[in-house]
Amino acid sequence: MPVRPEYLQGAGIMQGGLIVALADEAIAHAMMTQLNPEEDLTTIELKSNFLSSVAEGKLIAEAHVFKKGRSLMIGDCVVKNETGKSVCRVSATFLLLKRKTDHGVHVKNNNL
Repeated sequence: MPVRPEYLQGAGIMQGGLIVALADEAIAHAMMTQLNPEEDLTTIELKSNFLSSVAEGKLIAEAHVFKKGRSLMIGDCVVKNETGKSVCRVSATFLLLKRKTDHGVHVKNNNL
């Protein structure tokens, strides 16, 4: 994700909520690789630790699934700058959702 001037907060550094949103999305994509066809997911909890500030360059999110249970998944992400310095660590819990079915055919629920 590029660090753009419009993403900087008043002190001239990247706004933290955008960094956390990047991590949340990266974790979700890591989790999607482990979903069954009838499963969807949604974030129910996030914890972030800001480790360093960033004011320019690019952010890189590296996420993985820590555990998949029957109804919950837990994932982690480290967001780094271009030089590999850790900027933020995020842990997230996602709720597994079952897609609604219509005559045995799984239909994605877009009402979430």
